[in-house]
Amino acid sequence: MNPKLARTNIMGIPFVKNNREELLQQSIYPRLREGEKQFIVTANPEIVMRANEDPSYKERIQQADYVLPDGAGIVIASKWLRDPVEERITGFDLMCKLLDYAQENGLSCYFLGAKEEVNTKMIGRLIQMYPKLKIAGYHHGYITLDDETIVNEMKETKPDLVFVALGFPRQEEWIHMHYHKFEKGLFMGVGGSFDVLAGVVDRAPKFWIRLNMEWFYRLVKQPFRWKRVLKVFEFMLRIIVKKY
Repeated sequence: MNPKLARTNIMGIPFVKNNREELLQQSIYPRLREGEKQFIVTANPEIVMRANEDPSYKERIQQADYVLPDGAGIVIASKWLRDPVEERITGFDLMCKLLDYAQENGLSCYFLGAKEEVNTKMIGRLIQMYPKLKIAGYHHGYITLDDETIVNEMKETKPDLVFVALGFPRQEEWIHMHYHKFEKGLFMGVGGSFDVLAGVVDRAPKFWIRLNMEWFYRLVKQPFRWKRVLKVFEFMLRIIVKKY
């Protein structure tokens, strides 16, 4: 963990308190320039709840270099606990900033995850959006976690950044399982970001995002997510009642 960054503890998970620009400028960018390995988790209330139900998964999260508050519930909880984070840092927005930086500085990226057609479509759109971006490789996410073929391909191409869109907890498990096999690289789980970049899933309008109501927009668009929303309410109830 970088001692320059402040952290707040929410249910045993050490969240970075700094805003996105401080995080990038003070820690992530300098370490990318030095070729240091980094493991980023963007965690929402569902991930925190899963971590507290699964000790091994919680250990994986705690070992990350940065756990970022991706979710309005995390921001609200930090305020309730009187140790607030400065802002919500979404995985999608951070990924876009990292892609900008990679393009500007000649760094290469590998993209693992999503359905094959989604992954391929995303790569096509990335080439249009980031014409100078070095793409080290890409592969769909329908793999077993111990598939060494993908790992060996990555090791040969030596990417500077690896974006893993396998959904939680699989993406964190994959990173934990293979992280030690690489000499360099920023590894980040990005959930459904590939679907958004590919244009197959719409992100919430900025108005909803500013109100921290992106979760409600997703629920309206994808009603099958209702069970996940219940986890958010359970998370908030624990925070209010137990204050931890």
